[in-house]
Amino acid sequence: MPRATGNIKLKSARQAAGFGSQQDLANALTTAGKQIGVPVTITERQVRRWESPTPPWPRSEHQRVLTHVLSLPIEELGFTAPWGTAPNDTNSQAVRPRLGIPSPAGSAALPLPTAGPGRQPATVAADFAAITSAHRRLYWTVQPTQLHPTVTEHARLGTALLSETAGLPRTVLARALAETSLLAGRIEFFDMRKPEQAADTYIRALQAAQEADEPLLGAAVLAHTAFVPGWSGDRQGMAERMAGARAMARRGPAAPPMWAWLDCVEAESETRCGQIRTALNLLGHAEDILADDDGTLTTPDWMDWFSPTRLASFKGNTQLKAGHTAAARDTLLQVLSDLSPDAGKQRSVVLGDLAAVEAAERNPAQACVWAHSALEQLASTWYQTGMDRIREVRRALQPWAEEECVRSLDDRLYGWSASVSALQR
Repeated sequence: MPRATGNIKLKSARQAAGFGSQQDLANALTTAGKQIGVPVTITERQVRRWESPTPPWPRSEHQRVLTHVLSLPIEELGFTAPWGTAPNDTNSQAVRPRLGIPSPAGSAALPLPTAGPGRQPATVAADFAAITSAHRRLYWTVQPTQLHPTVTEHARLGTALLSETAGLPRTVLARALAETSLLAGRIEFFDMRKPEQAADTYIRALQAAQEADEPLLGAAVLAHTAFVPGWSGDRQGMAERMAGARAMARRGPAAPPMWAWLDCVEAESETRCGQIRTALNLLGHAEDILADDDGTLTTPDWMDWFSPTRLASFKGNTQLKAGHTAAARDTLLQVLSDLSPDAGKQRSVVLGDLAAVEAAERNPAQACVWAHSALEQLASTWYQTGMDRIREVRRALQPWAEEECVRSLDDRLYGWSASVSALQR
């Protein structure tokens, strides 16, 4: 496939924001202008010019609507001011606080540099990628507060090295940088519950994936951006990003596991949006995809968060939300048996869902047994998503708040050590 060209920064920000076409962005910019008192009419042709290899410097009113809609400063959208730097009122430090965007000090949000003269040796890309692979494995066992700073600094290093590489080493480096930024975003969203920071980081991951011309990796990033609106109940925002993820995946090589995982992402979001039947249909389709896979097409190394067992975990949670508690129990018990020893984070989620099954069955004692097991797992491998499950269970157990088993769970959830640990995280 030909290497991605044009203003990758703006295109990535557009796609991450859920605008699948240039016309969609043009319409959103025009509408936003009316809302914020900046009457402008943006056309598809204008957006096409901005996404060209040599985008013109936008007029001041266009800068205002671009930064308002895409929530990024103008220089991080691929534009270069004629005088070399952006005006004071649109630079990174000024725009981010006004729009409520996290400071890049806590994320991988750095402008993607253009190709340089290749001052680094060809081995630098492979060395950087080797560290990225190590971080991928460490994610499953290392505490997120310990790993996250290392991963974000690794992304900063990769961003800086891009300006000192060219040719194949730059492509290899960009691919590893995309994976690193995706990992940073995953930690921010799933482990630290910082969705706005994660959304910012995902844009950097998408930019790097497009620089490397890796459609499947780009599809994975876009699907992760869909979690952000999906988990907050914004079904339309989720659907727009999923449409982008599927379009991106179609550009890459055949990869049945990717398509099955995209179904699972959409299913989980649909579940959170109350569309249970749709979610179950998506999960059934994902199962059919994996059943038809003859195993000759391998899953990318970086896609280590998905497997048939993980699909079953998605299914068990959806069955629970559908009220199919007996089926959910059977599914989740099988998942618990099939999980690998290093799947501590997923184990805490499954244990929490099993506790929820028993709470729904009005069996508080057994629900507390599973909840305690989940807390023991979280003490070993912290995962905010797992803790969220336990807190949902505790709310479901409120009718039995005076029973000894629930009081014992409260002692563990709200003891001194647990409270201090939660604040530290």
